[in-house]
Amino acid sequence: MSSAGCGVHSAYVVDRNGSIVTPADILTSVEWTRVLDDVSTAHVVISPDGDCCAQLGKVRTWRHKLVIARDGVTVWEGPIIQAEWSFDKVELWASDVLVWLDRRVPHQSITFDATDLTTIGEWLIEDGFAPDDPGHTVTVLGPARVDGGRKYTVDIGQTGDHLRDLADTGLDYTAVGSDIVLMPEDWSASVGTLTDADFPAGLIVAEDGSQLATRVIVHGDENSGVKGVSGDEDAYYGLLERSIEETSVTTSASAEAAARSRRAANYPVPVFLSSDEVTLSPEAAVDVPKLVPGWCVDVATAATCRSLTQRLKIAGVKVTEDGDGESVQVTLAPASSDLED
Repeated sequence: MSSAGCGVHSAYVVDRNGSIVTPADILTSVEWTRVLDDVSTAHVVISPDGDCCAQLGKVRTWRHKLVIARDGVTVWEGPIIQAEWSFDKVELWASDVLVWLDRRVPHQSITFDATDLTTIGEWLIEDGFAPDDPGHTVTVLGPARVDGGRKYTVDIGQTGDHLRDLADTGLDYTAVGSDIVLMPEDWSASVGTLTDADFPAGLIVAEDGSQLATRVIVHGDENSGVKGVSGDEDAYYGLLERSIEETSVTTSASAEAAARSRRAANYPVPVFLSSDEVTLSPEAAVDVPKLVPGWCVDVATAATCRSLTQRLKIAGVKVTEDGDGESVQVTLAPASSDLED
């Protein structure tokens, strides 16, 4: 059986051409994250000596990539966005492969009609990287089963924002190294089980009603007249309405699908589980490299006044290692709209 364990990290800097610039010989601190439907980040502090110092002086943002391994297994990589050189240390901040899409725009105009969101998402990624590919792959775990009508115009909007808009309406995505993984929003494959014993202290169960809506209206461009509606007054919550403009939506059918997805994501009120203030126990029955946002873990906890027994989706992971050892923190969110607690 896999367990979280106590990992040891290493890191190195890679040039755009694939050659290694330098290893981080004395790594005093490392932090890497994984997030769902957005760009993750990493930060390392290096105490340079000898040749390592000279090579680290050559590091340039966007040209070079930070690669982090845990117990010899690569767990994170992406372009260096910020670097600082001090008398006795070098600090590097990096973002994952998705950050390039925040610096790319559509390179051709296209209209999708009743097309699965994973197909649209894959097109956005491939189009974004087409003129200049820093090295990426795309893995599609399954169709979103949400059809969308979308229109993109050359040079209008950032590709990363277009991808995030899709994630609001029925698609999930995350980066694992240089691989961008697309999956349906209800993807529920489990990578382990967590109980109260795996959260020694600091466990938080939270109900977030800030985005609750019993009725959602999605409009296309204000001049198109396209509109989709999902839900109505609720016998338990009453009537809570949200009106949203999705300018890339081109058909009423896709607007209705977007409204259903928006409502399902926040109805009933999502219940989250967070260990942001505590590390997972090393004996926790999960393999840290497999803690990928979008996958799920089965959780049973009665440590707080709000007990919880259900399959939850990994929404975020944060791993740090310094002189005090390793800390693995996770944030878990509802896996689907039909939850029991």
